[in-house]
Amino acid sequence: MTKMLIADDNAAIVDILKTFAEAAGYEVATAADGAEALCAFRQDAFDIILLDVMMPKMDGFAVCREIRSHSNIPILMITARSEDHDRIMGLDIGADDYIVKPFSPAEVMARVRAVLRRLDRSSVSNAANGQTMTCAALVVNLDTYQASLAGHLIPLTKKELDLLWLLMEGRGRAFSRDQLLDQLWGWDYEGGARTVDAHIKRLRAKLDKFPHPEWQIKTIWGVGYAFEVTP
Repeated sequence: MTKMLIADDNAAIVDILKTFAEAAGYEVATAADGAEALCAFRQDAFDIILLDVMMPKMDGFAVCREIRSHSNIPILMITARSEDHDRIMGLDIGADDYIVKPFSPAEVMARVRAVLRRLDRSSVSNAANGQTMTCAALVVNLDTYQASLAGHLIPLTKKELDLLWLLMEGRGRAFSRDQLLDQLWGWDYEGGARTVDAHIKRLRAKLDKFPHPEWQIKTIWGVGYAFEVTP
């Protein structure tokens, strides 16, 4: 049974999401603040987390950052803050989706199913391929789901590694943001181009910690991005 952690300091929201999730067949645990959510994550094995941003003791952004330093578990952030910079920040620190209050509990469950479907499709594809791809000192391995550069392990999230693999596989090809969204997030994903931009920004920041003059993730203005090998 799929295990879900719901973290929100609003008891009414927790109750209704728990009711809908259990009706959909999920096993649910709850947390009333950020510290409790992090403690629950460390003590149990969950398949997905619904994480409120504005919580006492430790906000959702801080919890997400801490979880992302150890795990690629899907995280859906839930918040009343709809400003663009908050959405971008949530995606930039590794959230898989961002849901703004007020929301329909049925919609939240649909988003959960969409994220888990994408995860399942990617896992099946990766298991079938079982490949390693290299470019100079960059090595990406789908068997171990790890990437290294100049012998240093790069702590990429699952989505970041999928994005890097896709760009490397099509090296020299310009991918539009819509193409990347469709292939990595699925046609039913409701996020926009900024989702791709946020992941590219985070991916570059991690890779750029080590010199790589042989290649670059290049912005193709008006189109999207490409993995370009230096002549």
